[in-house]
Amino acid sequence: MASERGGSARNTGLFGGSYGLTIIGAAVYFVGHAGSFWLGVLGILKALVWPAFVIYKVLELLQL
Repeated sequence: MASERGGSARNTGLFGGSYGLTIIGAAVYFVGHAGSFWLGVLGILKALVWPAFVIYKVLELLQL
């Protein structure tokens, strides 16, 4: 039976939820360790992009 939902929404399941929780956790960590307002803003930005750095380091360690 065809879905009655319009658009291209898809179910990301557990991965989407866990990714969201890691971003919230990273933001709390980085903002909690910030010494000023702008370091807190930088912490929020870091929380959004930290998974890219993790993947880069893993691939670097695997020499791929």
